[in-house]
Amino acid sequence: MIILRSLVFQILFFSTMVILQIVWLPGLFMRRQVSQELGRTWGRLSLWLLDKICGTKVEFRGLENIPKGAVIVAAKHQSIWDTFVLPTKFPDFSYILKHELVWIPFFGWYLLAAQQIGIDRAKGGKLLPQLIEKSKKIFAEGRQLFIFPEGTRRPAGAPPAYKVGVAHLYAATNVPVLPVALNAGLFWPRRSFVIRPGKIVMEFLPAIQPGLPTREFFDKLQTAIETASDQLIAEAVAKDPGLAAVVAENRAKAIEKDKEKAQKRGRREEA
Repeated sequence: MIILRSLVFQILFFSTMVILQIVWLPGLFMRRQVSQELGRTWGRLSLWLLDKICGTKVEFRGLENIPKGAVIVAAKHQSIWDTFVLPTKFPDFSYILKHELVWIPFFGWYLLAAQQIGIDRAKGGKLLPQLIEKSKKIFAEGRQLFIFPEGTRRPAGAPPAYKVGVAHLYAATNVPVLPVALNAGLFWPRRSFVIRPGKIVMEFLPAIQPGLPTREFFDKLQTAIETASDQLIAEAVAKDPGLAAVVAENRAKAIEKDKEKAQKRGRREEA
């Protein structure tokens, strides 16, 4: 039954995205907020479909912690779910995303129209000055910048793998950072077709104000997100003990994969 429900949802999930992009075409020639509203509409509709078809509900916590105006939203990233849900809670957002996405017909056009930031992750630290400059322009307009500090999706329960880019961005832009914890990967794992029933929780934690030393900020951000996310995972496991095996397997696989990546980097450096 879960597989059938997941199939129905996935069909409707992508079908509604295509339909909305076609209907919204005039918005490409309007102000950026019109294209952003397309993302919010798709996000709300997708949440409704998840609830009605898959039995996967959502709870938002800490909404009172969301500051007005310019802010860096630093979120845990476990699932595609995270990407379409965050925009539903912010009025004028911009994502830092893979630049390849802007070349996708229709989808990429809306990313450009909504003034999202595409980056080439292969350039690594060389890209940071340009990213900081673009971010300052966004914050000058009172907008919100979404960033996933780990850079990519990590399975629920995997050890943290935070990149220092978010700390450099914090130090250079002088705006608060809003940590976001979640447990979405338990119910909609990365690269998975199957969606489990249950309750996904997204929690907005107290904002970290500007002015902290870079290392202190980095440690504080990681501790806040990881502690809260672990608590949300533990809460879900307590309601459904069968998820404990999923968490353990995710952690073991992630540790092994991280070791393999480290070994490959070591061999490249030696060469």
